[in-house]
Amino acid sequence: MRSHLPNTLYKRFALLPLLLLMAISTFADVVISGKVTDEKGKPLQGASVYLLNTIDGTSTDSAGRFRFTTSEKGLQTIVASEVSHETGGMPLTVDSNVANLIIKLRSNAHSLDQVTISAGSFEASNANKTVLKPLDIVTTAGANADVVKAIETLPGTQQTGTENGLFVRGGDASEAAILVDEMVVQNAFFSSAPGVATRSRFGAFQFQGISFSSGGYSARYGQALSGVLELMSTDLPDKTTANIGINMAGIYASGTKRWKNSSLDVGGNYNNLSTFYGLATTNVKFYNVPTGGGGNLRYVWKPNKDGILKITANGTTNTSGIAVPNPYSQVTSNSGNQFYNAFSAAGDTVNFKTNAQNYYTNVTYKQLFKSHYELYAAASVSYDKTDNHFATIPINEDDTRAQARVEARDYINSRFSLLAGVEAQQFNIKKSFADTFKQQFTETQLAGYLEANWSPFKWLAFRPGVRFEHSAILQESAIAPRLSMAIRTGRYSQVSVAGGIFFQDPDYPYLLGIDSAISHRLKYKQATHYIANWQWIKEDRTLRLEGYYKNYQDLVREHIPYDPNGYRTILNSENIDNSGYGYAQGLELFWRDKKTVKNLDYWISYSYIDTKRLYQNFITEATPGFISDHNLNIVGKYFVNRWSTNFSATYSYASGRPYYNPANPDFLSDRAPAFQNLALTVSYLHTFGKWFSVFYLSVDNITNQHNIFGYRYIYDTRGNVSSKQEILPALYRSIFVGANFSLTQFKKDEL
Repeated sequence: MRSHLPNTLYKRFALLPLLLLMAISTFADVVISGKVTDEKGKPLQGASVYLLNTIDGTSTDSAGRFRFTTSEKGLQTIVASEVSHETGGMPLTVDSNVANLIIKLRSNAHSLDQVTISAGSFEASNANKTVLKPLDIVTTAGANADVVKAIETLPGTQQTGTENGLFVRGGDASEAAILVDEMVVQNAFFSSAPGVATRSRFGAFQFQGISFSSGGYSARYGQALSGVLELMSTDLPDKTTANIGINMAGIYASGTKRWKNSSLDVGGNYNNLSTFYGLATTNVKFYNVPTGGGGNLRYVWKPNKDGILKITANGTTNTSGIAVPNPYSQVTSNSGNQFYNAFSAAGDTVNFKTNAQNYYTNVTYKQLFKSHYELYAAASVSYDKTDNHFATIPINEDDTRAQARVEARDYINSRFSLLAGVEAQQFNIKKSFADTFKQQFTETQLAGYLEANWSPFKWLAFRPGVRFEHSAILQESAIAPRLSMAIRTGRYSQVSVAGGIFFQDPDYPYLLGIDSAISHRLKYKQATHYIANWQWIKEDRTLRLEGYYKNYQDLVREHIPYDPNGYRTILNSENIDNSGYGYAQGLELFWRDKKTVKNLDYWISYSYIDTKRLYQNFITEATPGFISDHNLNIVGKYFVNRWSTNFSATYSYASGRPYYNPANPDFLSDRAPAFQNLALTVSYLHTFGKWFSVFYLSVDNITNQHNIFGYRYIYDTRGNVSSKQEILPALYRSIFVGANFSLTQFKKDEL
């Protein structure tokens, strides 16, 4: 019979059973939606909402909204619970869709005007930590949809310019840990050539929130002397949807299929920066424009109303090639010349090519038992392979990491909870140079932690904690006590303090470059944090003043002449020890106002830092070259209802950074010019049938400021300085245009 039907007609008949099944499913389920608030009508985020004695339910979003489907019929009871409020609910007759429910929960007696611990974590909203939404990252001017660039608008961070990483309160990139669902991401940035900063690996739409702590963080985390950036993956989505996006960096697409108690996400992207770099004159020569792609797969399952399983896998690949300055180009003779090497005859520039692959898998499970006990378990595996070529010489690196974490929390009562956990990590790094010289190490880290949250009165809160850590490669164990507390000083104000000890392995180049006898002689680096802040919050206005002091001890130091090359290879040497030390101290201001002008949200962040170190191959105590003493960011967002358009602008300023001048005997005392940047993003919302869209245009460095991040020096045959070159960003001004289309409606408060 098939051969007698037209092909298109046959396809339509073949789809009928599937369409009929979908229609039956659609008519069988009803949608229940509404909002959970406190007694004053303020929305409650993260409240659990469900039908009593069923597994049908969900959690509220940042606006207190909830929405879920159910096949239950007749008289039911809908229940809402939230840890700081009394459980509430109401009877409900389910025979058709139910919308606009309002469930009000009464505050526990002690939690009215409850004090919250905030030292070391920033408030860009009325939450205890800064939480940035995906569209907030995409549309923040100057961020270009990059998570880390958006975080750099907050106090305590540095403008990186030509380097990858998050630089927090005097710490370099190695001192800030980036985590996904509490699991460490070993290689959070795309591989790049020396002196060219790249984007972080993960797309903003993979996460429901991003939290940032710049010091004094929880005992559940370690191996980060300065700060922690947490990326929290999305839970079970509200419904089946699809997203398509295109911008000047490439294209991406994702789809979500939602079943009753589970969902499946699939996504992919392709990046090619030819168009992006084609609209501007670059300061580096790309003979191979950065290209790459990736894909992700994610499964979420709720076996019951209080449990959730998440399985995530993603992979990325990227390649690029640039011509980097050759510092030995003036050394033309090798006759007894100590400065001559294999690159001396290569010309003014040397081609550098990178080809990288990265794969990451993460599995987590969270379960709440009887609204009293909570269990969380997580595991992840990552693999990163980078094949570089410096001229004709291959430089390869393979990184692997496996980790697991199990923690349990007991909500003993509404005033006291106790958290206990253990974690294990093993990572291996292998490097080879010219396929002949090879280095590698394997490290196993074990840790356990115990932390309490105690609020004996509504105006007083404590968070004591302790963490135990053990390093196999160092053959060392350490105990890190930590304490945070807060005292309410008025109806709208409070004072918070935090302190603790933090340990971290020596940087990877030292673990690669030393033999086992020396590695056992090395020990943990250590930092002690002291933080205090005063905070005032009233009607969507936040004012925060914070001061800190950080004492560094046992930093790794090389007793050799100074070499400014940050990419040099560390060879076996008895001249390496933990005699380094340093300090960082500073003051920070944060002001946010969402109230004064309707539809206007702006914040101002200012940081002052005074820091010096004697570490690595420094010849004396000095301020590192990645530090700007003064950092200012002004971010504003204004939504015009009539035009359905959001305007976002960011102004950033950073004072000049130190750089090494071999002609100046005062080590690292020269300063580069100040950094300034003005960026603008315009986002327009529009509807095409069932598709909701946002179009955005970003212009970075509108004034075309020629920012300089330091200087590198060229040496002649005799080893004397013959000239110097400016260290510049890949480009001065950039234009970024993109659009995102989704079956889920965008809201102006997400921009």
